[in-house]
Amino acid sequence: MVVSFSIIPLDKGVSLGKYVARVTELVEESGLDHRLTPMSTIVEGDWDEVFDLIRRCHERMREDSVRVVTTIKVDDREGATGRLDGKIQSVERHMRRSGSERGR
Repeated sequence: MVVSFSIIPLDKGVSLGKYVARVTELVEESGLDHRLTPMSTIVEGDWDEVFDLIRRCHERMREDSVRVVTTIKVDDREGATGRLDGKIQSVERHMRRSGSERGR
Protein backbone atom coordinates (compact mmCIF):
# COMPACT_ATOMS: atom_id res chain seq x y z
CA MET A 1 0.00 0.00 0.00
CA VAL A 2 0.99 3.59 -0.57
CA VAL A 3 0.25 6.03 2.23
CA SER A 4 0.57 9.79 2.21
CA PHE A 5 0.71 11.44 5.61
CA SER A 6 1.46 14.78 7.17
CA ILE A 7 1.98 15.66 10.80
CA ILE A 8 1.59 19.28 11.80
CA PRO A 9 2.33 20.81 15.21
CA LEU A 10 -0.24 23.54 15.80
CA ASP A 11 1.76 25.56 18.30
CA LYS A 12 5.06 26.16 16.47
CA GLY A 13 4.31 29.04 14.09
CA VAL A 14 4.82 29.04 10.34
CA SER A 15 8.33 27.60 10.03
CA LEU A 16 8.14 23.87 10.76
CA GLY A 17 11.25 22.46 9.04
CA LYS A 18 13.14 21.52 12.21
CA TYR A 19 10.11 19.63 13.57
CA VAL A 20 9.48 17.84 10.28
CA ALA A 21 13.16 16.89 10.15
CA ARG A 22 12.91 15.06 13.49
CA VAL A 23 9.98 13.02 12.17
CA THR A 24 11.65 12.42 8.80
CA GLU A 25 14.59 10.79 10.59
CA LEU A 26 12.20 8.05 11.76
CA VAL A 27 10.93 7.57 8.21
CA GLU A 28 14.46 7.20 6.86
CA GLU A 29 15.41 4.76 9.63
CA SER A 30 12.33 2.62 8.87
CA GLY A 31 13.83 1.20 5.67
CA LEU A 32 10.51 1.69 3.88
CA ASP A 33 10.50 3.20 0.40
CA HIS A 34 9.45 6.83 0.85
CA ARG A 35 9.38 10.29 -0.68
CA LEU A 36 9.39 13.59 1.16
CA THR A 37 7.29 16.17 -0.66
CA PRO A 38 6.56 19.81 0.18
CA MET A 39 3.13 18.90 1.57
CA SER A 40 3.46 15.34 2.91
CA THR A 41 5.55 12.21 3.19
CA ILE A 42 4.66 9.22 1.02
CA VAL A 43 5.56 5.72 2.21
CA GLU A 44 5.09 2.27 0.68
CA GLY A 45 4.83 -0.89 2.75
CA ASP A 46 2.39 -3.22 4.42
CA TRP A 47 -0.33 -2.02 6.78
CA ASP A 48 1.43 -2.86 10.05
CA GLU A 49 4.79 -1.39 9.03
CA VAL A 50 3.32 1.84 7.68
CA PHE A 51 0.89 2.51 10.50
CA ASP A 52 3.46 1.67 13.17
CA LEU A 53 5.75 4.21 11.52
CA ILE A 54 3.03 6.87 11.40
CA ARG A 55 2.21 6.25 15.07
CA ARG A 56 5.88 6.66 16.02
CA CYS A 57 6.13 9.84 13.91
CA HIS A 58 3.05 11.27 15.58
CA GLU A 59 4.46 10.45 19.01
CA ARG A 60 7.79 12.05 18.07
CA MET A 61 6.00 15.25 17.06
CA ARG A 62 4.03 15.20 20.32
CA GLU A 63 7.35 15.36 22.19
CA ASP A 64 7.72 18.88 20.74
CA SER A 65 4.12 20.03 20.64
CA VAL A 66 1.04 20.04 22.87
CA ARG A 67 -1.29 19.79 19.86
CA VAL A 68 -0.61 17.80 16.68
CA VAL A 69 -2.77 17.08 13.65
CA THR A 70 -1.96 13.99 11.58
CA THR A 71 -3.64 13.39 8.23
CA ILE A 72 -3.43 10.08 6.40
CA LYS A 73 -4.43 9.05 2.87
CA VAL A 74 -4.23 5.34 1.93
CA ASP A 75 -4.07 3.71 -1.52
CA ASP A 76 -4.40 -0.02 -0.88
CA ARG A 77 -4.16 -2.07 -4.08
CA GLU A 78 -3.91 -5.83 -3.69
CA GLY A 79 -0.66 -7.34 -4.93
CA ALA A 80 0.82 -4.05 -6.10
CA THR A 81 4.40 -3.14 -5.18
CA GLY A 82 6.90 -0.57 -6.38
CA ARG A 83 4.16 1.97 -6.80
CA LEU A 84 6.01 5.08 -5.68
CA ASP A 85 7.85 5.07 -8.99
CA GLY A 86 5.42 2.89 -10.93
CA LYS A 87 2.47 5.26 -10.62
CA ILE A 88 4.53 8.16 -11.93
CA GLN A 89 5.94 6.10 -14.80
CA SER A 90 2.43 5.06 -15.80
CA VAL A 91 1.25 8.66 -16.00
CA GLU A 92 4.36 9.66 -17.96
CA ARG A 93 3.76 6.82 -20.48
CA HIS A 94 0.20 8.03 -20.98
CA MET A 95 1.40 11.59 -21.43
CA ARG A 96 3.89 10.51 -24.13
CA ARG A 97 1.17 8.52 -25.91
CA SER A 98 -1.23 11.42 -25.68
CA GLY A 99 1.41 13.77 -27.08
CA SER A 100 2.19 11.49 -30.01
CA GLU A 101 -1.52 11.13 -30.78
CA ARG A 102 -1.89 14.94 -30.91
CA GLY A 103 0.95 15.10 -33.44
CA ARG A 104 -0.90 12.94 -35.97
